[in-house]
Amino acid sequence: MSSNATNRRIDIARLTAKNVTPTQHGSVRFAAQVAPGATNRHMRATMSLLDPAPDAAARDRAARAAAPLALYIHWPFCVSKCPYCDFNSHVRATVDEAQWHDALLADLAHEIALMPGRRLGSIFFGGGTPSLMPPATVAALVDAASTAWTPVGDVEITLEANPSSVEAARFADLAAAGVNRVSLGLQALDDDALRFLGRAHDVGEGLGALDVAQATFARVSFDLIYARPGQSLEAWDAELARALAFGTEHLSLYQLTIEPGTRFATEAAAGRLAIPDGDDAADLFGLTRARTAAAGLPAYEISNHARPGAESRHNLAYWRYRDYAGVGPGAHGRRDHLATFRRKKPENWLAAVARNGHGIESEEPLDAATRVGEALLMGLRLREGVDVEAIAAAGGMRVEQIVDIAAIAALPDLIVRDGALLRVTDAGMILLDAILPKVVR
Repeated sequence: MSSNATNRRIDIARLTAKNVTPTQHGSVRFAAQVAPGATNRHMRATMSLLDPAPDAAARDRAARAAAPLALYIHWPFCVSKCPYCDFNSHVRATVDEAQWHDALLADLAHEIALMPGRRLGSIFFGGGTPSLMPPATVAALVDAASTAWTPVGDVEITLEANPSSVEAARFADLAAAGVNRVSLGLQALDDDALRFLGRAHDVGEGLGALDVAQATFARVSFDLIYARPGQSLEAWDAELARALAFGTEHLSLYQLTIEPGTRFATEAAAGRLAIPDGDDAADLFGLTRARTAAAGLPAYEISNHARPGAESRHNLAYWRYRDYAGVGPGAHGRRDHLATFRRKKPENWLAAVARNGHGIESEEPLDAATRVGEALLMGLRLREGVDVEAIAAAGGMRVEQIVDIAAIAALPDLIVRDGALLRVTDAGMILLDAILPKVVR
């Protein structure tokens, strides 16, 4: 789990149903840290992408061309399947690396051809375990994207990595391939917890990989999973304090959830597994936000914490509802008011690329109402909130048609509207899943 809470998990319904990482897709940014007026300028620019009115076509094209593009690339393979994981990850005895190198480049070339002239803001390699990718493949994909699209300054290039000594030994080669930010799946700082989570590394190996990452990459983030069975407030407080002491600029901190189709779901259904919920989960969540804020890494999204300026640019593109290209098995994208979906099973995706030159399974037009709904559901995950008036106008609607004004007024401690700005409070974030259906029409 990680900024993996990014693409492979950029299924909008799923993102609003639980805490996300990678990933994650993500693989995710600030409010208090934004300069005065910057949030509204950003919201107006972003929401202009949604404008469905015929007379807004020129504005729409100009805004889309100006907004940096995010690129997600999915490597679906793992050494083993973790019992909590419902991401598109697969275990295979062998992988034809040359075949995958060529197929990923072909799938990327298809997106490049459909989105010419774009500026490139970020690349995110998620999985699966993309630290298992040959560095030459990573380099080829980075080069293809940055050659076809115009890089915006120092493009953020993130790769998710397992914290094993074997993969840490490849970090220098991955950095040479262009990766400048790594997201490590530490997941816990307790050996018993790591065994419970099905992780292959122990704490010592994981921290060794963190040391190598911090010495190799300009930017480092890592994930932890909390609200584990039997985990006390005191135990999590101590583990989190230790994590904060390592000095990374970004942390993704996820409460354990039981996802359908996972081994943990089977265990929970049989009554052999229970995780904290209700008041216990709320106390753990509150402690997390208080401790990270005190350490200078405030929450900028429901599960993501960063020093000001160190937020994940890539994941912000999702939550601010910008265009993003998705390449590789199971990758999702948003391109020119289309939702794009790649074939999920690796073998099926490979066959589609060989047959069609791309791995797309379907492309679905997004009408104005759907785009407005997605923008609200994604943006309200962020501490900065959303410009609800701009979103409504972009959909050709009134504010009261997209949100329930009376419901917002009835929940003043949980969600607030200040002029055009609508945001969920710190107290409301733990209840986000309950709040959204009440206020978003």
